[in-house]
Amino acid sequence: MADLISIEKIKLESLFNMSGGYVLNFSNKTFQQFILENTQKDIYDAIYSFYGDSKANRLRAFWTKESNYLVSKLIIALVEYVQESMLKWEEVIDTKKQKLLAECTQIAERIKQDGVHEGIDSIMQPDLEDKDFSQLANHIRDSIEKNEPEAAMDRLHTFIFKYVRSLCDKHNITYDKNKPLHSCYGEYVKFLKKSNLLESEMAERILKYAITILDSFNDVRNNRSFAHDNKILNYDESMLIFKNVSSIIAFIESIEAKDDKKSY
Repeated sequence: MADLISIEKIKLESLFNMSGGYVLNFSNKTFQQFILENTQKDIYDAIYSFYGDSKANRLRAFWTKESNYLVSKLIIALVEYVQESMLKWEEVIDTKKQKLLAECTQIAERIKQDGVHEGIDSIMQPDLEDKDFSQLANHIRDSIEKNEPEAAMDRLHTFIFKYVRSLCDKHNITYDKNKPLHSCYGEYVKFLKKSNLLESEMAERILKYAITILDSFNDVRNNRSFAHDNKILNYDESMLIFKNVSSIIAFIESIEAKDDKKSY
């Protein structure tokens, strides 16, 4: 669901002439084509019919159903369509319309940034005296802030591998350096359990399930990232992976911080 507040929806509906069920000057066919071209989504899919079948209601459903990123992308495309249409018909863009165009662009930028910044802090948390590690974190942050999580997949895999190994080294956990990422992580989870650093069975299960996630990450890194000449993974799945991996790091960092305090 996109994080649009009521006043923002009012401004968008005003700019896109959504009263009476319409959206600008689109016919059903051109409306479908426009959204498909800009989002790869079929606006006439049944999933967008829960408010009603008009173009305006389907667009409202799209705002409710889709992510901040996808909604922001469509809003920007529609704003550009409004501007180009007015230039084409040589309409005068008065001050009021200019202000509304600018405000709607700002709305799109706001929700786009809200979507991509989630998870960055956890990637920047680990404080390791390793220049390569810091550079990896900065590269990942830059890709996410540019709204390009696809470009971060290879470096994110390297980052989490170095991070897990650093945890094993910190706690004197022996591991085979030829072992894949998920195996090293599994050894660390065993340590947490043995050291009574987990308070609930649920937390333990979630961390163990992450072993499977990291196992699958090996395939993404090798076959769907810039690590090799691959077809790059799409935005939404890249963001899903980023958020899941960053949530694992954030939780582990909280455990490590508590454990460090006990040691003093």
